[in-house]
Amino acid sequence: MRVAEISLPALRHNIETLRRHTGAKVIVVVKADAYGHGAAIVAPAVIAAGAAIVAAASIEEAVALRSEGFCAPILCWLHEDELDYAAAVRGDIQLGLSTVTQVRRLTAAARSLGAVASAHLKLDTGLSRNGAAPASWQAFFAEAAAAEAAGHLRVRGIFSHLANAGDAADRAQAARFDAGTRLLRTSRTSRTSRTAHTDPAGRIPSAPLGSAPLGSAPTAPAQPMRHLAASAAALTSPHLSYDAVRIGAAAYGLSPAQDDGAARLGLRPVMTFATEIVSLRRATAGQGETSTSTNTSASAPANARTALLAQLPVGFADGMPRALGGTGLSVAVGGERAPLVGEIAMDECLIDVTHLAGRVAVGDRVVLFGDPARGEPAVEEWAERLGTINYEVVARIGRRVQRRAVGRGYPPRETPTHLSPSVAEGEF
Repeated sequence: MRVAEISLPALRHNIETLRRHTGAKVIVVVKADAYGHGAAIVAPAVIAAGAAIVAAASIEEAVALRSEGFCAPILCWLHEDELDYAAAVRGDIQLGLSTVTQVRRLTAAARSLGAVASAHLKLDTGLSRNGAAPASWQAFFAEAAAAEAAGHLRVRGIFSHLANAGDAADRAQAARFDAGTRLLRTSRTSRTSRTAHTDPAGRIPSAPLGSAPLGSAPTAPAQPMRHLAASAAALTSPHLSYDAVRIGAAAYGLSPAQDDGAARLGLRPVMTFATEIVSLRRATAGQGETSTSTNTSASAPANARTALLAQLPVGFADGMPRALGGTGLSVAVGGERAPLVGEIAMDECLIDVTHLAGRVAVGDRVVLFGDPARGEPAVEEWAERLGTINYEVVARIGRRVQRRAVGRGYPPRETPTHLSPSVAEGEF
């Protein structure tokens, strides 16, 4: 009765479009259950569409994907210093690190498991959330370089996050990011050179130069992937794409700003939130229960003799906030709009289908929001009335709403739904 249809063709189109637009690898953010779209559906689909990595916020989210059989690279970056990183190491999950303490704890977890952990080093270049502050960069990089040289850590990436405060501010942040990447390169090269010419005890080995002692790091470590731009900058500032871009809202066909940037680029909404009519009732003016905080009721408009009301099994527990009541929001029934009436209850709401009398029946499909190109309401109509952003709306769609993949995201001959470990190892 309640379904969020996830269009695999739209998802694939968006990833391919963003890859062409930015000229960079794409990291697709699947935090918060893929912005409400269902991470178990989205993650394998975007990898099949050409994404290089998927990214979650927490280790718990990443481990949940692994438990679904997802074997492609996963990055996550939001965790406290004192967290036990063993689960991430066991799951081959790449961690974004922001402090020396995090580097040390991840290294200790890898050492205890006899494994090599993977990390992306995060820098604060002006957003002032997490990320290493510039004053700590030298010590931060030195700690990571030492862990690499000891064979317990592989630095796969370096990244930051733009504040999106305007072009000049973005360019200033990019300049600071460039300075950080140069310092990391120097730190890694210097540490590698020292390690290659000493034994584990710090002594000069008797072997000739070029035959480094057992366990030493390679003389030319691979350069880490640089990523700075998220969806907003990826759409508007492709010159800030570096090696990869982190795409959240845009992957789902949503503009991260209050503009039409996603639509102008040709991105398509991925989610269609739909339900069906479960009952039809006639109501006369003034008829019906008094609306309360727990009941949904409505009556015919005062200037009408009777109205035909349709009951929908969707309420605020499903992600349709009570605040939408009385805002003039409409939904689509048989390609025509029908307004929401009365208050929204936990499990249900009502729409006025008087103008569709004789053409509407119980069981008819109702689209709450979807693709405007098909004549469906846009999720932005909800966001505008709620005074929020489009991706808060989709992220709050409730658990009772089934996520259902629709369409083909890739030809059958291409990548299977779950990648094999050999594929997952790859470049990242």
